Amino acid sequence: MKKQCKSLLALLAFCMGTAWAAPSAQEILAASDAVRNPDFSFGLTNTLIEYRKGQQTDTNTLAIYSKADASSGQFRSLVRFVAPARDTNKLMLYSGKDLWFFDPSSKASIRLSPQQRLLGQASNGDVVTVNLAKDYGAQLAGEEDTQDGERKTRHCYKLALSAQTPDVSYPRIDIWIDTGNHQPIKARYYADSGQLLKTAYFRHYQRHLGQERPTETVIIDGLDPTWVTVMRFTDWTRREVPDAWLQRDYLPRFKPE
Repeated sequence: MKKQCKSLLALLAFCMGTAWAAPSAQEILAASDAVRNPDFSFGLTNTLIEYRKGQQTDTNTLAIYSKADASSGQFRSLVRFVAPARDTNKLMLYSGKDLWFFDPSSKASIRLSPQQRLLGQASNGDVVTVNLAKDYGAQLAGEEDTQDGERKTRHCYKLALSAQTPDVSYPRIDIWIDTGNHQPIKARYYADSGQLLKTAYFRHYQRHLGQERPTETVIIDGLDPTWVTVMRFTDWTRREVPDAWLQRDYLPRFKPE
């Protein structure tokens, strides 16, 4: 009888341990991706504003159309430049690991690097939709309290991300994710040398497309904290993104809606 009780207790302890097992670092990162990105095709407007020492110095407005690839789970995106007028209707296409820029005036498309700056601290790779869990391996570096972009204290998982492919924008990222709801709070992006390139805060959460999502990202330069770029996301909409739009050969024929 005692042996049976011990066996039952051991089984109960095992089941409880399994039921309450903490999520893996990779699962936490994937849940954070789901907060940032819908799991269906969508469109939005991304307005970028650059500040130097508190003064606005430049701005850009982009219309973004994104669709997850069925085989890889990674997003493919078409980016249309809306403003300023000198850039209107220029395009960027992110498909697979290829990033192309198309200028309708020259009808030429050229390959770009995701690391190349688009405006201020925002790189080409920052403005396209990305699921980090598809490109990075995550390790749990611990749990800690940190301030979010609105100076509120949040209890977070700290994950250390390492690139699994050389084609990503950053070789290393540290990211803080709220333990209660998996909202990404902030991230630090590093060069191969270990130098801090920039820090980003994900903030102003609002409900869009069925989820509380960050509607603003504040990016601060790693060397000069007075150099700040803000990305604001508006006009969220669930929409079809035709496969033809996501082909390089189609860029000269693309017509904005």
